Amino acid sequence: MSVSPQSDLPSVADVAGDVAGVVERFTHGATHAFAFGDGGVPEAVLASYDQYDDLGGEDKLGKYRVVVAPEVLGRQLPEMVEAIRRGTFGPPVLVGTDVEPVLVVMSTPQYRTLRGDDEPPPGVIDDPTVRTYDSAPTPGSTPFSVEEWAKDDPFTQQILEEIRQERGTTDG
Repeated sequence: MSVSPQSDLPSVADVAGDVAGVVERFTHGATHAFAFGDGGVPEAVLASYDQYDDLGGEDKLGKYRVVVAPEVLGRQLPEMVEAIRRGTFGPPVLVGTDVEPVLVVMSTPQYRTLRGDDEPPPGVIDDPTVRTYDSAPTPGSTPFSVEEWAKDDPFTQQILEEIRQERGTTDG
């Protein structure tokens, strides 16, 4: 899949033309959620069904009435993005086989809602799939070890011990 010349975002046509490749990359865990759109503007997001499910997507956003086959998505994706632009796009569309969705198509505001992010200020073009957050420690915070974190919880201590045994390590 190439990217549009004015942006490093894939265009709608780029994604629609390589749906089989995108599904393959999601199936093998070789890609993460990404935004795409025309004119360098992130208009829609493709995310894995696993991420959608883990973040409670169906409870937060619902789902399209059927799982759409990849070849159908390739044909209908331009219409979906047009609906996003008009503000008439419905719930996220699941893509895959009848028994197993692989990925989800949604608008960028839906993806922000899924993740619990705020909307950007008016006029700011924001790709929610590449947002960064200030992760500097707050004043007065102090580091702590995993052992300190788990010290009062026997279950967590047991899990940590099992992880160490699997990795063949004994130290923290």
